[in-house]
Amino acid sequence: MFKIKHIDHLVLRVTDLQKMMDFYMGALGCSLERSQEDIGLYQLRAGGSLIDLVPVEGTLGQMGGAAPGKEGRNLDHFCLAVEPFDAEAIRAHLAGHGIDAGELKRRFGAEGVGPSFYFHDPEGNIVELKGPADAA
Repeated sequence: MFKIKHIDHLVLRVTDLQKMMDFYMGALGCSLERSQEDIGLYQLRAGGSLIDLVPVEGTLGQMGGAAPGKEGRNLDHFCLAVEPFDAEAIRAHLAGHGIDAGELKRRFGAEGVGPSFYFHDPEGNIVELKGPADAA
């Protein structure tokens, strides 16, 4: 049998590639790991995981059905664990990119209960930034 270690990657189908790359690379600090423009695949490094952006008009994107939006969302939300988790510094950084971090709440995640923010990326996907679990 096998054991799941962590999220390897997730794939977001996107309508405005540049806006999404600016958000994930500029506001969240991801880096471009690899791209395959011929099939429409842009892979961003997010710590130990990848966030793949697939434009809906590209070869891969056309295979996925309706474009993202109110009636065609492809994901509820995803969570990125971040360290250090300085709530005010995170809020100020996001605000500098025009992002409202929303309410700071304590939520359960893979490592236990800890602080987190929910906010939207430019195409309406919900992103959660989560700090480490509280000490037991």
